[in-house]
Formats: sequence, structure tokens, C-alpha cells
Amino acid sequence: MVSPNVESTTADSTYTFRNLVKKSWAKLVKVINMVKEIGQDDPRRVIHSFKVGLALVLIYILHHFRPSFYGFGDNIIWAVLTVVIVLELSVGATLGKGFNRMLATGLAGALGVASNELATLCGDKGKVVMTSIFVFVIAERVTFMRFSPKLKARYDYGMIIFILTFCLVSLSDVTGHELLEMAYERLLTIIIGSCIAITVCVFIFPVWIGEDLHNKIAGNIEKLADFLEGFGDEYFNNSENTEVAENEKQFLHKYKSVLSSKTSEETMAVLARWEPRHGKFRFRHPWKQYLKIGNLARICAYKIEALSLYLINSKTPYEFRSRIQESCTNISLESGKALKESSLMIKKMCKSSTPNSHVLNAKNAAECLKAVLRTNPWEGADHFEIIPASTVASLLIDIVICVEQICEAVEELASLANFVPCQLLHRGTVQPISDSDGSVHVVNVNIGE
Repeated sequence: MVSPNVESTTADSTYTFRNLVKKSWAKLVKVINMVKEIGQDDPRRVIHSFKVGLALVLIYILHHFRPSFYGFGDNIIWAVLTVVIVLELSVGATLGKGFNRMLATGLAGALGVASNELATLCGDKGKVVMTSIFVFVIAERVTFMRFSPKLKARYDYGMIIFILTFCLVSLSDVTGHELLEMAYERLLTIIIGSCIAITVCVFIFPVWIGEDLHNKIAGNIEKLADFLEGFGDEYFNNSENTEVAENEKQFLHKYKSVLSSKTSEETMAVLARWEPRHGKFRFRHPWKQYLKIGNLARICAYKIEALSLYLINSKTPYEFRSRIQESCTNISLESGKALKESSLMIKKMCKSSTPNSHVLNAKNAAECLKAVLRTNPWEGADHFEIIPASTVASLLIDIVICVEQICEAVEELASLANFVPCQLLHRGTVQPISDSDGSVHVVNVNIGE
């Protein structure tokens, strides 16, 4: 007969085991969902993972290819480390790291061998002193150079590798011919690893960081345009109790990603300069101009951020707001159209004068708004009620200036990058015209798609 204590212990063990299985399964499902989300967010990450595996397999094959790689022995590990470190998602990042690593290793290796030979001429005690001086001077100078913004942007990784390689070679116990042979083998394996990483990155589903920057700038401008095109109807809507689904107002919040895009844009522009000519992007493409457009877009986004605060809770009665409704609506609508056309210019890489016409309309509407404000349309009203509306009007006038600057910067980009001319960037519909027989003909035109 089984005692009650034994039965209780068995039941507790079974319960604990089931809980452990449930928790483990829940964690596994969570990890699978996370991996799935990462892959769906950017499928290129999945391809990049396979590319890294392929590059390492190529190193392994070369390592066993007799007789070329047999003499390297354990130094082949430097090729493996190089592939893991150098092979990045984008071509620009891979080329930048590969070039930095090869150049820094070659220069630091040669300098390390030379300094080691000079230190050896001073005897055993003199070698310790001279090596210490060489390491201190080189490490101090190169580290100081890393504080230079221009050098840090493009060669920071190379300078780190330079210090590391120089110290490894200078402080090595190996001397003479053996030291030179070791430095040669490591440099050659690093060059081989870098070349394999670059080859795999460039020729197998390449990811061009310059193209990503191009699309990012165009997308940011479009986000600003979406907000401005919808601002007029949203702000001057006198149906205060109207409830609209939040997902239908996403255009009012998309611009916020523009506010924090400075760091990523600067990094992408630096990496894009390493990339060779590809597609419509020629060598020496004006990547700095994208940064100029991005900075102007952020200035506009900050003004939009201030403007959006008045959508949450406007204390100005509608009868006061209605006196500036037409001018403000025209400004926001025409400014949005100008930005949208500029965004299309960047996306399609073609020149157009369409944004200028919308900018001119926005400036005319701004002048009309200034004329209305000079007449003091709210005379006798409570100042606390009219201040929000007058602030909105002032911000819209400032936004017109920002929009004009963005459009000018886009035109400058089109000139520097040699964009091809195009007549129309958007689709249009020809209005129906009645013939004498009473029939009506409608012609749909789709251009630029």
C-alpha cells in the first residue's frame, strides 16, 4: 500500500514538471516569434546570415586546399576573425572595414617590424626602453588622431586595428626572420579574409547603404508632406465631437521619426562614400547633399512638432479660427504638395519644376495670411483665446520658408547628381469633354510609374 506522503510527493513532482514544460514552451514560442519578427522587419538580415556562413565555409575550403594554404597553420584563424568582423550587412560598411583592416595591418605590421629591429640594435636592456618608447609614442599619437571628427568618421576602426597590430608585433618575443615571416602570414591571411568578405557582400544579393539613405531622405520628406496635407482639415474641423479611429490618423505621427534620424543619416552617408558605382548612383555621388536635405527636413519637423500641439487641445473658438481658415489651409495643402513632389523627384531621380509652383502658391497664401493678420480680425476678443490661433498662423508662415529651402536643396541635389528631366511626376486625369453628338470621352493618363 502506497503511503499518502509518497502520493503527494509524486503529484507535486508531476505538477512541477508540467509547469517547467509550459514555461519552456512559452519561452521557445517567444524566441521563435522574436526571430520571425526580425526576419519580417528586414528580410535582408536573413540573407546576410547565410552570406556570413558561406564566407566562413569558403575560408575552411581554402584552408584545406593544398599546397597554397598549408603553410599558414594556425595563422588562418586571422582570416576567420577578419570575415566575422568585416562582413557587414551593407556593401559600404564591409568595404570600409575591409579597407581599414588591410591598410592598418600592413602599415602597423611594417612599422612594428622596423621598430623591433631598431630596438634589438640597442641590446637587451636598450630594447626594453626603446620598445616602450615606440609603443607609447605610436599609441598616443594615433589615439589623439581618433579625436578628429573627419578621421574618426571614416578611419576610426582602422586606427584601432593599427594600435593593436603594432603592439602585437612590437611586443612579440619572436625576432629576425621569424618575426618578418609571421607578420607576412598574418597580413596575407587578413587580406584573403577581407577579399572573401567583400566578394561575398558585393556579388551575392548586395545591400547598398547609399540606396537606403536615398530612400530614407525621400521617405522623411513624404512624412512631412502627409502631415501638412492633412493639418488644415484636422485643425479647422468644427465638429469637435467627431471621433476618428487612431489608425486613420497615423499621418499625424509619422513625422516624429524624422526628429531622431540625424545620427543614422550621418552614418549612412559616411558608409555610402565607400561604395562603388551601382545602378543610378555614380562614383562620387553627392552624399553630403542628402545630409543637407535631412537637416532642413528636421528643422521643418521641429516646427511641425510645435504645430501638432495645437491639434490636441485648441482653446480658440471655431468662429475665430474660421477667419484664417482659408489661408492656413492653402498654406498647409500647397506646402504638403511641394514636399510630396520633391520626394518624388528624389525617388525617381528626375528633375521637375512642379514643386516650385506649389511653393509659389504657398508663399502667396502666406502673404494673404499676413494681410489678414494685419487687419486684426480678432479685435475685441480675449487674448488668451486668440493667441493659439495666431501662433498656428505664425508657425505655418515659418514652415513655408522651410519648405522652400527643402525644395531648393532637392533641386541642388538633382543638379549635382545629374537627374534626368521629366515633365510629370504624378498621375493625372483629363477632364471629360462633350462632343457635338453628346458623347463623353474620359482619358486616364499615368505618367512616371
